[in-house]
Amino acid sequence: MRLRNIEKPIIGAINGVAAGAGANIALACDITFASNKASFIQSFSSIGLIPDSGGTFFLPRLIGFQKASALMLLGDKVSAAQAQDLGMIYKVFPPETFHQEVHSLALHMAQLPTKALGLTKKLLNASFNNTLEQQLALESKLQIQAANSNDYKEGVSAFVEKRKPNFKGN
Repeated sequence: MRLRNIEKPIIGAINGVAAGAGANIALACDITFASNKASFIQSFSSIGLIPDSGGTFFLPRLIGFQKASALMLLGDKVSAAQAQDLGMIYKVFPPETFHQEVHSLALHMAQLPTKALGLTKKLLNASFNNTLEQQLALESKLQIQAANSNDYKEGVSAFVEKRKPNFKGN
C-alpha cells in the first residue's frame, strides 16, 4: 500500500529474475523498466502457494484475465521483452546501458512538476474503484489543486517565454 499511496512516482528497475513477490512488487510500481537479461515468474504454484503482494490485483489489470491466469497457474517464465509486449512493464534496455537509462529517466522525472505527478498518481489509483462520474468529479477537484500550484504558473510562464520550466514541486 505504501508504493501506491506515496505521492511520488515509484520507478521499478529489474535487472535480474523477479520471482514471486518480487515480480508482483515490480508490477505495483508506477513505471517499471527492465534490462533485457531480466525475467519475471509467478512461481507460487510450483511451491504450493498462491500469488501475493498484490499480484492478483495488478497483473490481470495490466495484461488481462486470461494471460494473468495462465502465468499464475502455470508459473511460466516471462522474458523482459515478453513482459514489455504483454504490457507488464514499460520499457526494456540493454544491460550495458540499463543503469544509466533508468537513472536518466529518474532525473528527468524529478525535474517535472512533482505536485502534478502526485495528483496524477492519486487519480490513477482512484480509477480502479471509481465510476466514470466519480472519476470525472475527482479529476475536476484535483485539476483545481494543480491549477493553483506554483508549478502550473511556472509551466505556463516557461511556455509563453519559450524556456525550460524550473519546477519546485509546489
